[in-house]
Amino acid sequence: MGTILITTAIVTAFTGLLALLLTVAENTIANYGELKLVINDDKEYVVKGGSSLLSTLIDQKIFIPSACGGRGTCGYCKVKVLEGGGPVLPTELPWLTEEEINDHIRLSCQCKVKENMKIEIPEELFNVREYEVTVELIEDMTEEIKKLRLRLKEGEEIEFKPGQYIQLKVPTYEGNDEEVYRAYSIATPPSIKNYIDLYIGYTGGIATTYIHKFLKEGDKVYINGPYGHFYYHDNPDREMIMVAVATGIAPILSILRYMKDNNIQRKATFYFGAKTPKDLFELELIEELEKELYDFRFIPTLSRVKEEHNWTGERGRVNIALEKYVDNGENKEAYLCGSPGMIDTVVEVLTKKGFTEESIYYDKF
Repeated sequence: MGTILITTAIVTAFTGLLALLLTVAENTIANYGELKLVINDDKEYVVKGGSSLLSTLIDQKIFIPSACGGRGTCGYCKVKVLEGGGPVLPTELPWLTEEEINDHIRLSCQCKVKENMKIEIPEELFNVREYEVTVELIEDMTEEIKKLRLRLKEGEEIEFKPGQYIQLKVPTYEGNDEEVYRAYSIATPPSIKNYIDLYIGYTGGIATTYIHKFLKEGDKVYINGPYGHFYYHDNPDREMIMVAVATGIAPILSILRYMKDNNIQRKATFYFGAKTPKDLFELELIEELEKELYDFRFIPTLSRVKEEHNWTGERGRVNIALEKYVDNGENKEAYLCGSPGMIDTVVEVLTKKGFTEESIYYDKF
């Protein structure tokens, strides 16, 4: 018994000493104090050192796109670091081209603020705002996709371009002890300014678990935005080819509803990929758009059709339908939203048909 007590005392003392050393290290070695952050040569901030540049900017209410929540797995949070960023880290290299590295581009989620820094970011990011919104509606679209309606406070409005996205702040919850941000495309048109609709599929990740398992109607959450270079381009002489799968339908619907609101008379075809008929959603809205838009056609294509589905429409992935119906890229432009694999496959198909790089707009997620 005495040996056990002595051993326990030694382990307890060692654990206490280790905790003390970690606390000392945190307050001394890793304490970088107050540092100066200069943005675009004309905005100066005094910040606390030690955190990532992404987190530091968020603390100053400057929001940089980050679809992965700062884990270095999306490559969205790029900024130009002119001074004080230190060497490029191995975790950044997969997301940076040689040209970007030479141009001092860094992933802000991986770059630590350890000394005075000088950076450049797009001026439009200073117009990005944070909003406290109320979850007005949660509706099942499919077995895996929910529709969220987020209403702004009375008197507040959000301005965005059709096709852009926001970031949703996911708080801590049971089983998750960190706040993260995730990006979701807006499905509503810009004419609606006091609420936005999002489509969010369940993946088992931090954000989708929170949304599908914990979030309730009436809850308050925070969003920031808008972001993104994927949006409607006013090229009236070009036919529009639209392609999406799953929740990628959101920005396409925003664009189509914008076209309806503004009586834009362009030919447009929307190819939507899904697995089975039960994975199709918002069909009533799309049918309404087919009736009201100038020259719009909806072509759903299903990749896992069985005989009992009695499906008479297109079969296979969206690239097969594109091969069948799109003859060439002359006087056309494409809007694509979906997984990286889908986007890459579709871009390859369209490029072979004569679409130029400048005529293909896409948003990978």
